Amino acid sequence: MHETDLLKGKTGIVTGASSGIGRATAELLGQHGVHVYLVGRTESALEEVRGRIAQAGGTASVAKIDINEKGQIAALVKRALEETTRLDIMVNNAGLEYPGSIIDGEMDRWREMVDTNILALLAGCQAGVKAMRTCGAQGHIVNVSSVSAQRPNSGVYGATKHAVNVISSSLRDELENDDIRITNVLPGATSTNFARNFPPAFAKKFISAAGLDIPFTPGEILPADILSTLANNLKPMLCHPVDVANAVIYAVSQPINVNIAEIVVRPPRAMNVAH
Repeated sequence: MHETDLLKGKTGIVTGASSGIGRATAELLGQHGVHVYLVGRTESALEEVRGRIAQAGGTASVAKIDINEKGQIAALVKRALEETTRLDIMVNNAGLEYPGSIIDGEMDRWREMVDTNILALLAGCQAGVKAMRTCGAQGHIVNVSSVSAQRPNSGVYGATKHAVNVISSSLRDELENDDIRITNVLPGATSTNFARNFPPAFAKKFISAAGLDIPFTPGEILPADILSTLANNLKPMLCHPVDVANAVIYAVSQPINVNIAEIVVRPPRAMNVAH
């Protein structure tokens, strides 16, 4: 049996599934026979992903929720159990970065990062574990961290991702006697819409370095074809979301006796566009 055959018929949840790493991961899971619950706040984008999964022969359900609202993740997990009788894979991918110094930082933006990157992830882990225990699944929780967590000077964002690493390690110890595995995935620079919150000057340098001449507005969501062009034109310095999604598939495709604790996915060259 091929490793990915182990995924057929399973149920998975992917947060931040409307674009980037979450979208790529959801589509690959769908291709391998997982029924995927697509979590995000933009219903039209989630419906587009659901359609792509269906075209590839898979199945998915849209879950338009705000993961920062108390109880919404738990309610979604309950829905998945009721509709499919199981939960096998939980991918806590949704994340948020506001770059900047601590001295000049804003409390509201710090709180947003803590809420999304730490508290919502904790809620996903907790609800996921309880559901997997309830249905007796040989489950897998994947937490998407960042290589920023490995750097000592990556600010508040890096601190939130270091917290993700600690949460994953602690949860792995707590679940030592369960058939539930925990994998931490640490992407490096990846072609996603993460840069929408970066200073405009940096984003414009980034786009220019890829040989593109397009307008950029802070907070703007760039279309998938532009992101793909960025990844292709900056290939030595930028991963494609599918690269990270393949790492997730590799981890969750292993038999239960194998626990892939951590995967670092990064391009071969460091990003040299200063910001």
